[in-house]
Amino acid sequence: MAEQRQSLLTHSNSNSNSNYWIINTLESTSFSWIFIGQSNNPYKSTLSYLIFFIFTIAVPILSHIVFNCDACDDDHRRPFDLIVQLSLSVCCTLSFLNLSTFARKYGLRRFLFLDKLPDVSVKVRDGYSDQFHRSLNLLCSFIIPCFLADCVYKIWWFSSVGNQIPYIYNIYISHTLACVLLLSSWLYRTSLFFLVCVLFKLTCALQILRLQDFSKVFEKQSDVGSILKEHLAIKRTLRVISHRFRSFILATLVSVTASQFSSLLVTTKPGSLVNISTAGELALCSVTLVSGLFICLRSAAKITHKVQSVTSLGTKWHTCATIDSFDNVGPTEETPVANITDRVDYHFNAHMDSDTDVEEEDELDNTKMVPVYRETISYQKRQALATYFENSRSGITVFGIMLDRVSLRMIFAVEMSLTLWLLKKTINFS
Repeated sequence: MAEQRQSLLTHSNSNSNSNYWIINTLESTSFSWIFIGQSNNPYKSTLSYLIFFIFTIAVPILSHIVFNCDACDDDHRRPFDLIVQLSLSVCCTLSFLNLSTFARKYGLRRFLFLDKLPDVSVKVRDGYSDQFHRSLNLLCSFIIPCFLADCVYKIWWFSSVGNQIPYIYNIYISHTLACVLLLSSWLYRTSLFFLVCVLFKLTCALQILRLQDFSKVFEKQSDVGSILKEHLAIKRTLRVISHRFRSFILATLVSVTASQFSSLLVTTKPGSLVNISTAGELALCSVTLVSGLFICLRSAAKITHKVQSVTSLGTKWHTCATIDSFDNVGPTEETPVANITDRVDYHFNAHMDSDTDVEEEDELDNTKMVPVYRETISYQKRQALATYFENSRSGITVFGIMLDRVSLRMIFAVEMSLTLWLLKKTINFS
């Protein structure tokens, strides 16, 4: 057992060096101070907080004061800049505090449960590596388009506003430096916000893979104690994830919703000038924040659904085993304690295997019968385990509120209604 664990540790370390290079980069002494301020060097840690202060607080405040441009023409006014800067800075602050706190306390590897990979199967480790790269692609797919869109807007604004805004010494150099600072601030804030959202998605992805691997125990001879122990371990991990991210999820939900309603109020105010040049950045900010929020909520709802599917799977396994134990019993025969052959009985699936029109189903939530071993767990133990599953409410919670598909639909309806309404007001080609 020790040799096997050592080999798994070696395999995990090799994965860490090859597949998890971004974590190595974030933890490196030459890069960690930029985002999360976890460096043991006080100078680098101070520099990290200084960069955070410059791009999250100083630059947005100066931008709003200096480039408010109330005297500009209608196309170059920025009446909604306060909401844009405040919304991005609040979400960036929440992300920075959440990530820096847990990075210093646990380290990124413990924070993402990479230290638990030697205790899981090879299939789970390989699947987590794939999810890691998918999440990295997802991060880039959100950051890059948003940044390019803001680049187009900022370059157009500074190149066409002329001398309607103040400048120092040379108008071209001054506008170029200001444009670079504003774009750097936008990139820093959105990158940090999306980074925390994607890291939360990663932690949920690992537990989903563990649940899918856990579901295989119902297809082989297993002891109730081992099944219960593994399920309790997953449940404990989900509680830890909920505790780490609950403040961030709740604060992000409140701030994004407040930003959406504020945008609704200012754009519907009488005399408000709303078009793509004045409110385009507001619409882009709204899409950015709502996208990050939905990454978190969708991941939480998905893993909660997977955990709840275990209840259905355990009950179906218990039902199949109970029916199978009475399959060959006549009306006058005594109830058997256990049959004696070790073969697997698959005749329950006979009428379903020929159905070729059904699409590929989920590993946990499907309509397939469970193959049952003749010498399976006794009825009393199966019943106790099924009762435990039915009464065990597990998943991602925010201060006791379960984040499932019902709550996701409600939040999705509110947030998307506000976002689409704002886009309709902003991008109006009629």
